[in-house]
Amino acid sequence: MSSQSCFGILAVRRAQDVKPRHRRWGFASLACAAWLLTAGPALALDPFEIQVYDGTANPAGAVGLELHANHVFSGLRAAEAPELPPNGQTHLTLEPSYGLFSFLELGGYLQTALRPSGQFDYAGVKLRAKLVLPTPPPHVRLGVNVELSLLPRAYEPERWGTEIRPIVAFENERWLMAVNPILDFSYTGPLANKGPALEPAAMLKLKLEPLLAAGVEYYAALGPVGAFAPVRAQQHYLFEAVDLLALSRVELNVGLGEGLTSASNDWVGKMILGYVWE
Repeated sequence: MSSQSCFGILAVRRAQDVKPRHRRWGFASLACAAWLLTAGPALALDPFEIQVYDGTANPAGAVGLELHANHVFSGLRAAEAPELPPNGQTHLTLEPSYGLFSFLELGGYLQTALRPSGQFDYAGVKLRAKLVLPTPPPHVRLGVNVELSLLPRAYEPERWGTEIRPIVAFENERWLMAVNPILDFSYTGPLANKGPALEPAAMLKLKLEPLLAAGVEYYAALGPVGAFAPVRAQQHYLFEAVDLLALSRVELNVGLGEGLTSASNDWVGKMILGYVWE
């Protein structure tokens, strides 16, 4: 049961003159009240970087720049203070990157957010390092990305954190597949003593050379490893997404995602626009 659904039940309960024969509402209200008193911190995906890593990296000496733009068209309207409700938020992130070696890419994120009221916020900074296997097996790419983040509490209650993102990808003339079983570590806040949380991401796309690749991307937040949250409290999203293939140095990814659980936002749009100078 999500906090959103509980608040809805309680609101209906208050709005009605309940008669004794409708005791089920009373039991539902009590159950929701108990849930709200005992529920742990809410699970959340990274709303600023909705991306599946495919195991590629900038060549040595190459500089890249990406713009991540995400918008919550219809989302959760309640959040535990000081975190802001995501409904109506727009997230804009600049991601510069540099290929230090052919197998090591360094990068960072400068995050900003536009609230539904029109207020523009600084939303934190992240530093990252991506290692890829220099000589992988044919059609396979392997790697790992490590991030260190410092974010305002309005957008991440834990503030300090680390993300470890293993990367397994397969690509041939027709298909592009990738899996990122992400581990998210919190150093402060209510999740600090819970251990790493599992936030898997995956994609499957059909390549329509030479123009584009089209398919689906999946993202989830399951909770601490070894003590996953109930499915109703997890976040699960399925995005229909398209990647531009026609321009070798240009990255363009556009997608529309639907939340699959009551703890997820209903509809989220995303775009990634990037360029690499070699």
